[in-house]
Order: sequence, then C-alpha cells, then structure tokens
Amino acid sequence: MEMSQKQEEITVERPEEDDYDLLTFGEAGARLEIEIRTMRARVRELAESTPRDEAALQEAQERLRDLEAGAERNRAQPINDANFEKFFGYPGKARRNTTW
Repeated sequence: MEMSQKQEEITVERPEEDDYDLLTFGEAGARLEIEIRTMRARVRELAESTPRDEAALQEAQERLRDLEAGAERNRAQPINDANFEKFFGYPGKARRNTTW
C-alpha cells in the first residue's frame, strides 16, 4: 500500500459510534470512499500513461462507475427512526440516525 493511500484512509470520515465489528452503512461508505479515491488515481494514471493501455483504462473507468454507484446506493437508504420497521420488519428505533 502506498503512503498516499494510507493517508487517504486516515482522512476518510467514519461515524464515531459505529460498531466496527459489523459492516455498517457508515463503515461501508468509508471503505467505498477509499476504493473510489484509489480507482480515480488509477484512472488518471492510465489516462496519462504513454503508451496508453485503452483496455486497462476502460476496465478501470467501469470499475470506478460501479464503485460510485455502490456509494450512491449506500447513501440512498440510510436507516433512521422513520424507516426502521420497513427495513428490519419489526417496530423499533434506530440506535442512531445514519442520515448524512
């Protein structure tokens, strides 16, 4: 792992009250953000390389689009008090709201 990637992992915001034994929406979002930053750097690197590997560039761009779509889905339906029952199938309160 490069030093710049380690630094990016440190600067990714993670909710303080998440249980890190579980893959929560917050932790999934943080991990996706790290992968998105890494893939953006890879796309830039491939786009600027000479000679240009078009197949590798296209693959990296597709992966980046998939990661960004995953991050959007992760943000789209956060669990909060209003939708807790619909998500889990029983009434209750969210331990905390996960809206950003």
